[in-house]
Amino acid sequence: MKKIAVIQDLSGLGKCSLTAAIPVISVMGVQAVPLPTAVLSNQTGYPSYYACDYTDHMEKVMDEWEKLGFAPDGIYTGFLADEKQADKILDFFRRFRSPETMVLVDPVMGDSGRAYGIYTENLRVKMLQLVSCAQVITPNLTEALLLLYGKAEMEERYVSLMTLAGEKRLEQIGKIGEELAERFHLQAAVITGIEYEKETQAVKAGTEEAQTQMGNLVVENGVLSWYFARKEGGSYSGTGDLFASILSAGLVRGISMMDCVKLAVDFLSKAISETIKEGTDRNDGVCFEKYLGELCKKK
Repeated sequence: MKKIAVIQDLSGLGKCSLTAAIPVISVMGVQAVPLPTAVLSNQTGYPSYYACDYTDHMEKVMDEWEKLGFAPDGIYTGFLADEKQADKILDFFRRFRSPETMVLVDPVMGDSGRAYGIYTENLRVKMLQLVSCAQVITPNLTEALLLLYGKAEMEERYVSLMTLAGEKRLEQIGKIGEELAERFHLQAAVITGIEYEKETQAVKAGTEEAQTQMGNLVVENGVLSWYFARKEGGSYSGTGDLFASILSAGLVRGISMMDCVKLAVDFLSKAISETIKEGTDRNDGVCFEKYLGELCKKK
């Protein structure tokens, strides 16, 4: 059985990070091998939380794995609290990554044009090093701009992009994806969670309401592709983790990037619809459990 080392925090409530990654990767027929960076009572979007930092324990885990000859087929990294954890992951790459290992980095640093509280320029520098080791990255638009330009210029460019409508915005985001892939020598850059309103003649004439869609851009080996789904509800905890988990497991199994992204978009669309029906709070994450069986159908 293929194995993926999943290096993220473990949050008890909130269905994100390891609690999202392990069931998805497992049901797709790949063994998830977790290396916790921290253990939290609940994810940090709630009003309060308890966190136990595991940074100092990570090396001891790696030492034991090295004794056992652990050789992962994939490595998937997500949320990091600081640059010390990034250094541990860079050490993990040196010790466990082979030329055949598929590395996916989700460079969690911000969203909606704002950097998260954990963001520092030092963390960005370390994230650039991690991204340079990856074949695939899955930033949102804010994180893509942070990687390319840093915080101050990200904020300016994000505001500028939000003034563009329809195809013009997608065209500019496509250029950002191409720049990411070229600068970091990636197999694929996937920019997730792009809001888009399609400008049809009926919309322009006022006879039809514009429908907001969520788009995901894939730049793979120089080819640009967009994948859209109807936007429902708001922003939910863990959706990016679920998306990246499906990609990491699928790619390790040899499923094409296009099929992986389509699978992830369809899965998340159903889970979000279910979440809206249930009336679940955004901090609790999406109701994905009943759709896990659909992920194991993909050969």
